[in-house]
Amino acid sequence: MQTIALHTRIKAGREAEYDAVHAAISDELDAALRAAGVAGWTIWRSGRELFHVVEVADYQAMRRELAHNPVNTAWQAVMAELLEVGDDYSGADMGLAKVWELP
Repeated sequence: MQTIALHTRIKAGREAEYDAVHAAISDELDAALRAAGVAGWTIWRSGRELFHVVEVADYQAMRRELAHNPVNTAWQAVMAELLEVGDDYSGADMGLAKVWELP
């Protein structure tokens, strides 16, 4: 299992809407994430800054699999309206670089 940290930013003025759409994701999106190997996904928000921690079997494989999933494609269209940075789903990135961890 991999633990991946990510950072995204909400577009100015869209914070409440971002929180609202994450109040509950659809059962279909939940199933798609789990089928792609996601065991857990937590998001913290500070103002417009979002910090994600993803527990996943294989992060790059998950991104490639979800790139072609129509449920995820629809979800990403919603996120594109709310987030500053788009996502290409190439699967090439590995999230944020770990700098330090308490042993």
